[in-house]
Amino acid sequence: MTERTKKFSKELDQLIDDGNELVKAMHNDCTPRKFREAYLPLVEGDEKELDEIIRKLPDFESEYQGWYSKAQALIKQVMPDRLADFISYFEIPKGRKSIDFQNYMIRDYLQGLRTTRGGDVIADQSAAIPEFKQQLNMVKAAKATLDSTLMDLKSVLQADLFDSEVETAGALAKAGYLRASGAICGVVIEKHLHHVCTTHKITVRKKNPGISDLSQLLKDASVTTVPQWRFIQHLADIRNICDHAKGREPTKEEIDDLVVGTEKVIKTIF
Repeated sequence: MTERTKKFSKELDQLIDDGNELVKAMHNDCTPRKFREAYLPLVEGDEKELDEIIRKLPDFESEYQGWYSKAQALIKQVMPDRLADFISYFEIPKGRKSIDFQNYMIRDYLQGLRTTRGGDVIADQSAAIPEFKQQLNMVKAAKATLDSTLMDLKSVLQADLFDSEVETAGALAKAGYLRASGAICGVVIEKHLHHVCTTHKITVRKKNPGISDLSQLLKDASVTTVPQWRFIQHLADIRNICDHAKGREPTKEEIDDLVVGTEKVIKTIF
């Protein structure tokens, strides 16, 4: 197991642990009396110890968004075919005309929504607990995938190789070999974007696509945002300067931007 794999696995474990604590926080927020009754035997009736456990529970409303962002990035990388399902537990269904227990989502929980009819509660925050548990189960499934032979480790191994190549590019830039540094960065970006297209099952029809071609495909498929597309285009422009021997020389500042930008691309676009 590479260092990157170990780090990824450790971060995944932490994400699951944090999710388990968020589930407890939801139960305590929605039904505090039942939560105490359920957990009191686990601390052998020690009320003070239980109070301390409850005090340390995370605040779901303030900490969920951070968890969601990390988990969404994980699902997008490990199980991209389940990303839409993961998001659906958070987003409000399109065309929803009324709120009930079946269509109450995590976004509703964060807004504190509660619906009643004739004095009876139709849906309250407790309705979002199953939705969050489904998201957490998907993260746990991603962990199982990582630990099994079904996991495609090509991305992890390739990332290690790219890190090494970016380091080489940085060393060349420091030594004054600006064009060589830029050329290496260009190859890394191109290979990475091609791999991202493959991961998302995006067909690349051009025989020898460049950075701009691949970036356009990713933007059109909504894998990358417009700001990301513009950023990659800026890096491609610098790379082109390095490739044209009869053109002007790239500046040290441009190559430094290209090296830093290459590292950002391989770590944030997947």
